Amino acid sequence: MAVIEELIRKEDDGSISFGNYLMDEKKKVLDFEVQGDLYKVKTFREITKLEKNGKMLLEVVPGATVHNFLMSEKGVSFVVEAKEDLQMTLELEAETEYRILVDDVNLGKMKTNMAGKVTFSLEVQKEEYAVKISKIG
Repeated sequence: MAVIEELIRKEDDGSISFGNYLMDEKKKVLDFEVQGDLYKVKTFREITKLEKNGKMLLEVVPGATVHNFLMSEKGVSFVVEAKEDLQMTLELEAETEYRILVDDVNLGKMKTNMAGKVTFSLEVQKEEYAVKISKIG
């Protein structure tokens, strides 16, 4: 896979791909519409952040490229591409337990805080990883 030169795009399967961790200067795209929702992406080598209708969905530090990001009531899935270790913060449902899988390896269960945020780290040993976060129950 490769970085997203246009910073954000809609994929044929309804998911979105976004981010370019190779840029030295911060760039952003505002009001990118997908099915009536407005997305905002900020990205460069230090951070990649995605918002939907003014609410933070995902923040990756340092920057990354995220492919096929798909969110539903049951959870979220995407492929993340980066060159160095990452810390990811997602805003999900408040005080809810989720199972985190990376390349089908179970990282365990995590419970979101009162704001619905969950944060985890990923040691990068290859270029991309499939991430799936599923609501338990």
